[in-house]
Amino acid sequence: MPRYFLEVAYKRTNYSGFQAQQNANSIQAEIEKAFEILQKKHIVLTGSSRTDAGVHALQNFFHFDFDGLMNSQFTYKMNAILPGDIVVKRLIPVKTNSHCRFDAVSREYKYFIYRHKNPFLKDRACYFPYKLSLELMQQAAEVVKEYNDFTSFSKRRTQVKTFTCQISESKWYWENDCLIYNVKGDRFLRGMVRALVATMLKIGRGKMTLDEFRNIIAEKDCTKASFAVPGHGLFLVAVNYPDNYFLK
Repeated sequence: MPRYFLEVAYKRTNYSGFQAQQNANSIQAEIEKAFEILQKKHIVLTGSSRTDAGVHALQNFFHFDFDGLMNSQFTYKMNAILPGDIVVKRLIPVKTNSHCRFDAVSREYKYFIYRHKNPFLKDRACYFPYKLSLELMQQAAEVVKEYNDFTSFSKRRTQVKTFTCQISESKWYWENDCLIYNVKGDRFLRGMVRALVATMLKIGRGKMTLDEFRNIIAEKDCTKASFAVPGHGLFLVAVNYPDNYFLK
């Protein structure tokens, strides 16, 4: 049966989850419902990356199988049906054994922080009006790349069998009045990016040293890291696949 990838972006504020779940509205459920309205057939989507509650996405993928004729204006009409905070960006025919989750080689996240009150950022960034040392936070971000076991930065209730992640990029920088943490890796644990951000903010405020940060990573104890930043400051910005992956 033919398989397709669906590239999407969404603002998560009004949704309880990314994947379909009982008694809660989700990104997946809205897209499946729109597909059924357009194509007159139900499908079940498989997601590339599960995101924590409140986390937005500039790029995420689903895949699905469909043995039928696709509407010639599929993307346009799907977007006409979907709510304004979800957009379908591309429909991509792929090989029948392609998998949007397992074939991804890396994912990239950005966490946005603003320090001066701004009503236009309140549901898309974390308000943190405290003095910070960007130099110390950047040093901590470099430390992150030295390790690959992030047990300390994973929430307790998780079904993963390994806590190993290969981090290729980790940095802080200013852009358009926002302080941004940019991290890229082959995979991420539940709550991991938010925990890294919250813990490094303690370093930026002088409430934790770099040696203490290293000790938290080494101890592999999730009770030592901080998770105290909201999900709405976090964006999944890219899911990357091997070169020429989408070429027939």
